Amino acid sequence: MGRDLAIDLGTANTLVYRQGEGVVFSQPAVVALHRGTGDVVAMGEEAWEAIGGQSGNVVAVRPLRSGTITEFDMTERMLEGVLRKIGAPRFPRPKVLVAIPSQSSDVERRAIEEAVEHAGGRGVVLVEEPLAAAIGAGLPIHEPIGNLIVDIGGGRSEMAVVSMGGVVSGTAVNMGGFDLDAAIQEHFRVRYGVAIGEKAAEEIKIAIGSAFPAPGGRAALVQGRELATGNTLEVKVTGDEIRQAMSPAIAAIVDTARRCLAEAPPELTHDVLETGMFLTGGGSLLRGMDLLLAQECEVPVRMTERPLETVAIGAGYMLEHLADYRSAFQLVRRR
Repeated sequence: MGRDLAIDLGTANTLVYRQGEGVVFSQPAVVALHRGTGDVVAMGEEAWEAIGGQSGNVVAVRPLRSGTITEFDMTERMLEGVLRKIGAPRFPRPKVLVAIPSQSSDVERRAIEEAVEHAGGRGVVLVEEPLAAAIGAGLPIHEPIGNLIVDIGGGRSEMAVVSMGGVVSGTAVNMGGFDLDAAIQEHFRVRYGVAIGEKAAEEIKIAIGSAFPAPGGRAALVQGRELATGNTLEVKVTGDEIRQAMSPAIAAIVDTARRCLAEAPPELTHDVLETGMFLTGGGSLLRGMDLLLAQECEVPVRMTERPLETVAIGAGYMLEHLADYRSAFQLVRRR
């Protein structure tokens, strides 16, 4: 059985597909450091739990922003930890296929390659995320018909029309689930004079947030720190006000999807009007996101079966068939 790996190196989560086994690792892309020594004390779920914790000695770092490496050393150390956790062999080092944002620059691509190689991978192959997502969604990408994939991640949303084994046209916006969380935090600061943490904002988004007006009048009680006094304060918020707080960020994502559709070749746009938009990524799980996109883009919207794992599953399929399909897939291999 092969031991080679496919990695979805996302801003929010890192997923690893091992050849012959499927997805074997899925955890937050977070590293926790000791504030004094700079040593890595935790990563993944353990590091995410450290965010907003009581210890003043631990600081949590996200090595990637908008799918791009911003902290090279941290990304390398995180990947080393991931490979160690899944028991990847040091000899021989596994070959690694990595899904990357489709509009990554040459500098960004080289940074990803080097980080993976330094962490213990070899023969790094890069593939565009929307293509991996389309394959993971089971779309007929080799046929001469257009398929529109919309991948809403933590820090970036990618949209692409895929046909004949490659990305025909696509666009992206540096906006995703983290921006929705930040909008909720800003709403609490401005309206209530209360500070809440990143984790609390995400929990509110999941509990009562939505992209589309819905009946039911959801509400939540939230504890935060009053900025004026430093005291703990409990605030009641409604789903409607959370939706309005997030609406500028949501609108940016929807506008980008609409632009991607408008800029696609007319014959492929016609296909999309029939086949619809395929929605994936963690941000797609926001309540009503599919309804809003269907209304604004005027196409049917279908959610992929496993939105959080679609890119990793597609990248894994490409890894399994790399020898047979290298010429058919638009892959980039530097060395």
